[in-house]
Amino acid sequence: MTGHVGKVKQPERIAVVGAGIGGLCTAARLAKAGHLVTIFESSNRTGGKCRTEWIGRYAFDTGPSLLTLPAVYRDFFQRTGDVMGRVLEIEEVNPSFDYRFHDGKSVKFSNLSRKKTLAAISESLGEEAALEWDALMRQAEAMWDVSRGPFVESELKSPLSLLKRPRLMRDLKTIAPWKSLRGIGIRNPYLAKIMDRYATYSGSDPRVAPAVLSTIAFVEEAFGAWHVKGGVGTLSEKITERCEKLGVTIRLNTYVDEITTKSGTVTGVVVQGHHEEFDRVVANADAQFVYNNLMAPTNKVVKIRKQLAKSEPSLAGFSLLLGLKPSTAEPLAHHTILFPENYDLEFESIFTSKTPVEKPTIYICAPRDPLMVKDAGHEAWFVLVNAPRHDPYEGGFDWSDAEFNQRYAHSIINQIEATGIAVRERLEVLEIRTPLDLQESVHAPGGSIYGSSSNGARSAFSRAKNRSPIKGLYLVGGSAHPGGGLPLVGLSAEIVANAILD
Repeated sequence: MTGHVGKVKQPERIAVVGAGIGGLCTAARLAKAGHLVTIFESSNRTGGKCRTEWIGRYAFDTGPSLLTLPAVYRDFFQRTGDVMGRVLEIEEVNPSFDYRFHDGKSVKFSNLSRKKTLAAISESLGEEAALEWDALMRQAEAMWDVSRGPFVESELKSPLSLLKRPRLMRDLKTIAPWKSLRGIGIRNPYLAKIMDRYATYSGSDPRVAPAVLSTIAFVEEAFGAWHVKGGVGTLSEKITERCEKLGVTIRLNTYVDEITTKSGTVTGVVVQGHHEEFDRVVANADAQFVYNNLMAPTNKVVKIRKQLAKSEPSLAGFSLLLGLKPSTAEPLAHHTILFPENYDLEFESIFTSKTPVEKPTIYICAPRDPLMVKDAGHEAWFVLVNAPRHDPYEGGFDWSDAEFNQRYAHSIINQIEATGIAVRERLEVLEIRTPLDLQESVHAPGGSIYGSSSNGARSAFSRAKNRSPIKGLYLVGGSAHPGGGLPLVGLSAEIVANAILD
């Protein structure tokens, strides 16, 4: 994408509602161009879901625990006045993932090396499996080349806008929008589980999520898996500092009651009962929350509400923060995935019966980062399992039962221990985070991690548009185009800033 250089001739007063990564990055880009930007954040800190949380002697990445496509943030820092390498330090995660299966088989994916990954697949799963994964990655690369411009790095206005592309038919054949991730038809059952997991990266169900999500696997391999020294929350801290240096006003513990409009144009915000005038408003909050809770029900707003109501919310997550004493056992890789025997039951539980998964896929993030523990040899593990949203009023699950949450947490620990990984004898800290906790801390409805899911071929068009039909209102962040996750949220901020600066 192209950025903007130089100052605007006529500075505008711009409000940003929410200090998540998307809001912060948009604010910094606009302030760099000369606009007068104020961020309103209802909580007592910036960063949204991207945070590193200290509990006693241990630090945990309780939101994103991995950085992919670091070029998005290198570009951000460069265009807002500094070099990322001077601001924060990232290191490659190698192996990028250690995948372990119910029958004892395992395979480690190498960071930034398909050759090494294919060798590991061949050794563990056989030569035929390695050839199949290589073919999958070649197809995913072709999909990425076609989709990154119109679907990821640009405003996505409507399906009609894509019909003007000169290579439409060839591109459609490559992307295969009618095909689901499952529809790829992976023969090797172990590789099928690994590929299914990329649907959950966007909070989706692989049985209906589009095949183009396989590009995430290619992006991880081609651009690497990275850890931010000190925790991924360091990224939000450094972006906040960039905002402050550029003159952005950040008002914490300040709740926006309403985004006001007149004749279809934004006029400002109501903050704690007082109206403040702004030329434009950027909303960095869940899109449904913005249109349902922060805006009067004009004809345009009601129409958008109906459109957004058609999109399926993403899945949520149930997580454990484990502070562990030293051990003589071989340390885990930075990212370890424990697959159950029947992965389908996970998606049945979450999307059909809307109940916690009895035997879920377990993701363990165990960074070997001395800046994330106070004492040498200790470890801080972030454990995450996919979960149904908190939705007790619409037939979903009620995560307010503390006793159930404790039992479920210990069930997950039992399942980790059953694979030969010792936890209980080392356990010093155990904290639980439920979908309800996420809903209450960052206003993510039901605790949906990624806003809306990518379930279905039209899912990309059901996300909130960056440029609202309400003149002067823009949406940024995980529930808006192009989607959730650090790279896409960073690109979302660039798209919104460019839309305003144009």
